[in-house]
Amino acid sequence: MAWIPAGEFTMGSDKADEKHNEEKPGHAVQVKGIWMDVTEVTNAQFKVFADATGYLTDAEKNLDPRDFPNVPSPEYLKGGSLLFKHTSGVNPFQCGVGDLPWWKFTVAATWRQPEGPGSSIKERMNHPVICLTYKDAQAFAKWAGKRLPTEAEWEHAARGGLKDKNYTWGDEERPNGKYMCNHWQGKFPATDLALDGFNYVAPVKSYPPNGYGLYDMAGNVWEMCEDWYGIDWYAKSAKYNPVGPAIGHDPEGTGYGQHVIRGGSWLCDEAYCFRYRATARQGLDTLTSTNHVGFRCVSDKAGPAGK
Repeated sequence: MAWIPAGEFTMGSDKADEKHNEEKPGHAVQVKGIWMDVTEVTNAQFKVFADATGYLTDAEKNLDPRDFPNVPSPEYLKGGSLLFKHTSGVNPFQCGVGDLPWWKFTVAATWRQPEGPGSSIKERMNHPVICLTYKDAQAFAKWAGKRLPTEAEWEHAARGGLKDKNYTWGDEERPNGKYMCNHWQGKFPATDLALDGFNYVAPVKSYPPNGYGLYDMAGNVWEMCEDWYGIDWYAKSAKYNPVGPAIGHDPEGTGYGQHVIRGGSWLCDEAYCFRYRATARQGLDTLTSTNHVGFRCVSDKAGPAGK
């Protein structure tokens, strides 16, 4: 783990365009010092936890029909994850929330087989663990004697000591033509040219660390935070060690709400998503697991969890 010193910074941005109003307003925030994992939690680390405890992730379990009496078919109760599929002939700007054809629910897509049945993590033990829900991330963090970061802690750490920069490494997206994180290049959602070296999740530490020695705070996989997600929460947020709203944004009316995810992923492209910027934020349904979201942990103290 790396020490992230206490400090004050401007969280969010007043410069965000209309597509990213959730990043407004920019506001002064002070956070305490914490220890943070240097990388996203890897498959190897999560396997130690799962093997030691027998823990089954949400994607590995079928839903209880008593909790969902109105589902049209038992198929909808089977465990699995949302997986990205390359999709041609689609204009992403014409797709509404909840109608994104490049996402396909895949039965039995789990952290152990992240592309569905027949896939494996055998050669990917140093990749970020994916296909987890918020509850799964919390379970690992508790077992490890750690916790998930608040959104404010996450952004402060991601900035690496830089002030008001667009990215975790500075203002220039590709300094000297060099790609600094794993994100989409090409025409989304059809073709990823992989100019950054990857067209899927990359191993941790594939790109340079930020000023605090943290890897992949931009791109690769989104990272779950402790806070509930509120689109307009920044206008109400406290200044000192803020946390999110009491309940999360719930656009689909599921009753479960969304938690914050930060950092962007391998699916973020400059034209459509552009969320590998330092201020970018988004919500993820609490019960949803996907192949572009992971997490890292923090600790409030040194010792076994703070090394």
